[in-house]
Amino acid sequence: MKTAIMALASAAAIAAAAPAAYAQDEMKLGVLLAFTGPLESLAPSIASGAELAIKEVSDSGKFMDGTKVSPVRGDSTCIDAGAATAAGERLVTSDGVAAIVGAMCSGATTAVLQNVGIPNGIVMISPSATSPALSTVEDNGLFFRTAPSDARQGEIIADMLTERGIKEVALTYTNNDYGKGLGDSIASAFEKAGGKITINAAHEDGKGDYSAEVAALAAAGGELLVVAGYLDQGGKGIIQASLDSGAFDTFLLPDGMVGDALVAAIGDPLNGSFGVLPGSDSDGAGVYAKLAEAAGFKPGVYSGEAYDAAALILLAMEAAKSTKSDDFKGKIMDVANAPGEKIMPGELAKALEILAGGGDVDYVGATSVELIGAGESAGSFREIEIKDGAIETVGYR
Repeated sequence: MKTAIMALASAAAIAAAAPAAYAQDEMKLGVLLAFTGPLESLAPSIASGAELAIKEVSDSGKFMDGTKVSPVRGDSTCIDAGAATAAGERLVTSDGVAAIVGAMCSGATTAVLQNVGIPNGIVMISPSATSPALSTVEDNGLFFRTAPSDARQGEIIADMLTERGIKEVALTYTNNDYGKGLGDSIASAFEKAGGKITINAAHEDGKGDYSAEVAALAAAGGELLVVAGYLDQGGKGIIQASLDSGAFDTFLLPDGMVGDALVAAIGDPLNGSFGVLPGSDSDGAGVYAKLAEAAGFKPGVYSGEAYDAAALILLAMEAAKSTKSDDFKGKIMDVANAPGEKIMPGELAKALEILAGGGDVDYVGATSVELIGAGESAGSFREIEIKDGAIETVGYR
């Protein structure tokens, strides 16, 4: 009897020491994005990117000894921290997700991280939260992002303005963490380069009339208006009111303002405006575009970053032989960076085989992934201009 008890105890100890949930039937991954709210037109493409990577891994049959992976969506709404927190909590406690791709907007991401991610010990990789404040947030090693910080975007925008010979601009930003952080970054970089910000004013989303805000911006003057807002909400309203009143006819559009929905809503008066969003002309970006087309969707802003976010989570799990965040969070930087065999979009099965065999991978992905600092993208950017009612790429930085 004593021998049997000891044997059972030994077996239990081995089971407890084994990596968590290595061979399970199914593992769920949360996809927490702003399916409603001021960026809802961008969310479907971002979700499709994450779910494309999930499907690729699941269909390969090579993840965690054949474990299947399924996505579970949650709506972070972008600007409602309470709703974002509730959605994140449901994903973790009710749906049982092992990690989260998201959230989408900076304020929502901060809320979910502080109220859900950290208390529950859940890894989050955001494909699109860009607030500089997230670079220094206390996260217990649980938060990463495949989108570059707006500190870098501010520098890029300052360079674009300076190179075009623009010396004075008015600036308006959506009144939240994303808008304030980006607005401050643009203003600081442009003034450092010798430019002048005539006014740096917040605007609220959800208003039906932006004539008062535009009047203040026009009174301050400027060669153009920088709109650090949301293309489905206040940013669009500011542009339309500016055009209607004749206050401004040219606009600089940061990442949250770049999308086909804005061009469709404003039409030809938007021609000549220009902007920037994360993106590259790398081989991986081209491969990803073809994979997305084959899957039936058009990759928009942050879609490639979402594919990469999901891929990094799943590859880190394989490297750690565990789906527990505490086990695999330390592997994310390892699989994202050298040394190791370079992994492109569509090669996730290959990466899983290498990791299962104890080898190393350097995940390049759709966006030339290189994680720096506390785990965020070093970043590259696509410069665009609105021409003949369409968004055209004019270069990369």
